[in-house]
Amino acid sequence: MPTILVIVAVGIAVAALVAGVAFMFRGEENSGVEDRLAALTTKGGTGGKGRSGEATMLVRPLDDGPSKVEQFVSRFLNLRRFIDQADVPITVNQFLLITGGAAVGGVLICVFTFIPMILAPLLAIVLGMLPMLWLFLKRRKRLMAFGKQLPEALELISRALRAGHSLAAGISLAANEMAAPLGKEFGRCYEEQNLGIPLEEALEGMTERVPNLDLRFFATAVILQRTTGGDLAEILDKIGHLIRERFKIWGQIQALTGEGRLSGVVLLALPPVLFVTMWWINPNYCMSLFTDPLGHRMLAGAVVMQLLGAIVIKKIITIKV
Repeated sequence: MPTILVIVAVGIAVAALVAGVAFMFRGEENSGVEDRLAALTTKGGTGGKGRSGEATMLVRPLDDGPSKVEQFVSRFLNLRRFIDQADVPITVNQFLLITGGAAVGGVLICVFTFIPMILAPLLAIVLGMLPMLWLFLKRRKRLMAFGKQLPEALELISRALRAGHSLAAGISLAANEMAAPLGKEFGRCYEEQNLGIPLEEALEGMTERVPNLDLRFFATAVILQRTTGGDLAEILDKIGHLIRERFKIWGQIQALTGEGRLSGVVLLALPPVLFVTMWWINPNYCMSLFTDPLGHRMLAGAVVMQLLGAIVIKKIITIKV
């Protein structure tokens, strides 16, 4: 295959990778419950976005503006917020550079090894996906750790309120007593309201940085209590109890769906492993998939069926709590 075709194929593959990941995570936070809670935690609907932008100026340098590349990527995916949620100390440009370098590395592997050049686009896509996969797993791990810490933090704030402390003091206590990531986020919220940002806006900013439904419940309860009154300590106790009960149900569901998840992993991994094994034993037998037009259609059909199977298995084993 000519070198120019390989370069064009890699460029298209990387663009398709970015677009696919963007569409995959585009609607992740747009559930109906979160939309209603967001309407309660914002004043005037779209005003929350402006306040979020103003609050961001307090924690970012003035010269840390979005580049042209970042502006283009933000049309499909807010990569800056995604990196912030994963708490990774890199910029968007650095992450895109790492992704592009990994994709180019896949092509270079085919150039300097015995791997056929026809597999260069596929290898570029696989290696280009690794940084995004790592970022996604790190973000998911951080958000799960935050969710597990939240009930204890709410109970700590509730006890502080019953002891006569203010809500801001309770948030500061949770920030000092709890480990990261919850302690870091609550500490940032406390520092923001110390710098003059209203507590409601500081809580709203924290819910945007941490897309956790339970945290949004907490922010909504605080804002409603400060507007209408009520026993906030009792409300926080009930929210903490609700979160703990949901974790129990989620654990039971994970145990019941464990067999289905393991079957899905085996079924999805079997075709690629079998292909690699056959390639290792008899490469000429597998080359028909890449040299014959019928083999191209069979390979494309296999990839489509794999994706459809993964989606169906994901739908079966995913039970929202």
